[in-house]
Amino acid sequence: MYFFLILLILTPGFIDAQPNILFIFADDQTYLGVNAMGNSEVITPNLDKLANSGVTFTHTYNMGGWNGAVCVASRAMLNTGRFIWHARNSEKNYPKMKEDGQFWSLLMQNAGYDTYMTGKWHVKQDAKTIFNTAIDIRPGMPASVPEAYNRPQSSADTTWLPWQKKRGGFWQGGKHWSEVVGDNAIQFLDSAKLSKNPFFMYLAFNAPHDPRQSPKKYVDMYPLENVAVPENFMDLYPYKDAIGCGAELRDEKLAPFPRTAYSIKVHRQEYYAIITHMDEQIGRIISHLKETGQDKNTYILFSADHGLSVGHHGLVGKQNMFDHSMRVPLVVVGPNIPGNEKRDMQVYLQDVMATTLDLAGIEKPQYVEFNSLMPAINNDVKSSPYSEIYGAYINLQRMVRNEKYKLIVYPEADKILLFDVENDPEEIYDLAEKPEYKKVVKELAERLKQQQKLMDDPLNLHSYFPELF
Repeated sequence: MYFFLILLILTPGFIDAQPNILFIFADDQTYLGVNAMGNSEVITPNLDKLANSGVTFTHTYNMGGWNGAVCVASRAMLNTGRFIWHARNSEKNYPKMKEDGQFWSLLMQNAGYDTYMTGKWHVKQDAKTIFNTAIDIRPGMPASVPEAYNRPQSSADTTWLPWQKKRGGFWQGGKHWSEVVGDNAIQFLDSAKLSKNPFFMYLAFNAPHDPRQSPKKYVDMYPLENVAVPENFMDLYPYKDAIGCGAELRDEKLAPFPRTAYSIKVHRQEYYAIITHMDEQIGRIISHLKETGQDKNTYILFSADHGLSVGHHGLVGKQNMFDHSMRVPLVVVGPNIPGNEKRDMQVYLQDVMATTLDLAGIEKPQYVEFNSLMPAINNDVKSSPYSEIYGAYINLQRMVRNEKYKLIVYPEADKILLFDVENDPEEIYDLAEKPEYKKVVKELAERLKQQQKLMDDPLNLHSYFPELF
């Protein structure tokens, strides 16, 4: 008897067994899409409970994108560990990277994990070839219809209703795609408890991406009279065409030009509704995790690929450098993780990958450029591993941000913007032309130049602004 006890104790992993990793990923969910992150309008009881159970990183960013589908760049960075332009250049090398086990899922798999994926993928590599199990793999967005665009024209416009299953989209196949993710996750958890291996679950909702559809009861939770127009609302963003956010961009076609307060309230109502519906599925998943007893050795990480404007600054999509579109929620929960704590340092959402490697006891490969957040979670460090946050959208926008100021550069508009994000978090008051901020502009331009060099950014800003770059 004692011999077997000693043998068990000496068995590798008996005391420090590899933990399970449950990664939950939303699509198009701004940090303003979680009640616990400061938006009292949106109803997210399960995400709030998650935040209250762990550590929330309040200033988490995506670097941007190299095409209109910003989610492609975000997910490429997340799954390869590489900064934005390195991730873009890596796409052509995916077969070799797969062979070398360089994708996130393969790193976990090679460390003994059962890897599982369901939902939105949108990475140029077949998910079924890099996860042990991948089911109901979804495209970048559900199929939409013309009626979903340029609407509503007025309060009498009811050509589109989010609960109408005849429009397809999230209803394609008969069951809402968010509910399918919930069902699939629960089914996998039942099988995972029978395995001797730890699991790595990659659950990727298409919600709350448009077409923003959900059952009627969720839309009814948001009467229009209770939905506010954003403080920084504009009917038209003055630089929209020069920054690639004009009427030709698919995302921006969703609402009429010029924007109206009514149309934006309707879009925000539908946005909130599909978030609340997704929140319920997340609650189902976490409840089942607890019912099976697997929660005691499981770390849960929740984030989104990028944010969304939904009326802020006269924009609707995510292809811009404002916080509502670049900043996302990020929560980490699990054994020995402090509860109901916040870390205000600036980080990237793709730090999630390195964080899970750290939790799993996997040495971070040299090619992974993002950083583990565990030192910050454990209070071993008080500052971000990044001196500033960098952002880019194709060759039309660049951004650099520290904890006090944000500089946005629009090359084709010959325009530079400066915001005091500490005192003006809504990014309303441009300070770039004020003489007293000339030094700040120059300092941030130098930081942006340094970030461009680090990222191998292909855009030459010197040709546009020789006095600054």
